[in-house]
Amino acid sequence: MPTRETSDVIVIGAGVVGAACAHYAALAGLSVTVVDRGHVAGGTTGAGEGNLLVSDKEPGPELDLALLSTALWTELADRLPPSVEYEPKGGLVVASDATGLHALRAFAARQEKAGVVAHEVSGDRLHDLEPHLAPDLAGGFHYPQDAQVMPAHAAAQLLRAAGDRVRLALGEEVTGLLTGADGAIRGVRTATRELHAPHVVNAAGTWGGALAALAGVHLPVLPRRGFVLVTEPLPRVVRHKVYAADYVADVASGSAALQTSAVVEGTPAGPVLIGASRERVGFDRTLSTEVLRRLAAGATSLFPVLGGVRAIRTYPGFRPYLPDHLPAIGPDPRVPGLLHACGHEGAGIGLAPATGQLVAAALTGARPPLDTHPFRPERFDATAP
Repeated sequence: MPTRETSDVIVIGAGVVGAACAHYAALAGLSVTVVDRGHVAGGTTGAGEGNLLVSDKEPGPELDLALLSTALWTELADRLPPSVEYEPKGGLVVASDATGLHALRAFAARQEKAGVVAHEVSGDRLHDLEPHLAPDLAGGFHYPQDAQVMPAHAAAQLLRAAGDRVRLALGEEVTGLLTGADGAIRGVRTATRELHAPHVVNAAGTWGGALAALAGVHLPVLPRRGFVLVTEPLPRVVRHKVYAADYVADVASGSAALQTSAVVEGTPAGPVLIGASRERVGFDRTLSTEVLRRLAAGATSLFPVLGGVRAIRTYPGFRPYLPDHLPAIGPDPRVPGLLHACGHEGAGIGLAPATGQLVAAALTGARPPLDTHPFRPERFDATAP
């Protein structure tokens, strides 16, 4: 016979966004059950590089969310265990020619007005920051606010730090949402039991659209595949997150076609992580040798020293993409009691703490720390304002 359990809120998804939602809801005094069909960080989070970036974001709602999260990650780093590997190493965006540098300069000027710290670095001074960079680059911009965490550990520690207010229900796939006669949320159904709560948070990442469909609402989340190439452990060859200027344009693009741009960063454990690629191919995990060739070529164009280094593995991940490149965060007016926290694309790890705070504020009726209107889940309906 199915068992019945009750909490104040159910979070569907044990990735870093779901973990942050649970964490801040628990800090606000709520009891939380986190349900996931797999394990903690078993989806997009576990395939991420752990980037906490402001450098790649245009001024606007996403950058506001990123700046808030930057402050929150700094605070979390002081109270979470060292295993999260929080590293405020900064980012370096480089341009190969004067045209690219001019575009970076204009981009950074807009960001600085929104609160981002960016320092121009001339071509002859780039090696002060990255001694192994390729010669003859035109210059770049250093972003000291960029940082990195180990994403799987970050998700696990966010859940653990919430204490006994958070219960985990792992290995349980949600098969339906429970609603009352008035259509309001009453909980979720899994294959083995019912879990009851007056609020359900959709933090299902790439599967957020399918979860929304269980509630009878439209949320057009699509998977956008990317690969990461991992080298053998090295001395600290790459000190910052370093990427070419075209990465910013790729992040903002809505193209379904394959796009690659050079993104290279070291890790405390030694391996160098190499990206980035983007393409919409559904949930196809087939290894693409063309993607790997492009990633390797891009990395060695920035850091020629990597040409003699072994790549020891690669793995794909699926970013939860929404058409306007903004996540869906907050209550869904179409289904009372349903909230969303998904669609962050490749920025979910960086944006998780602010997302968690916004969701906790909505659950408790507190004043949100920033304007939530741009993230409203119903905005994709044809009649939405």
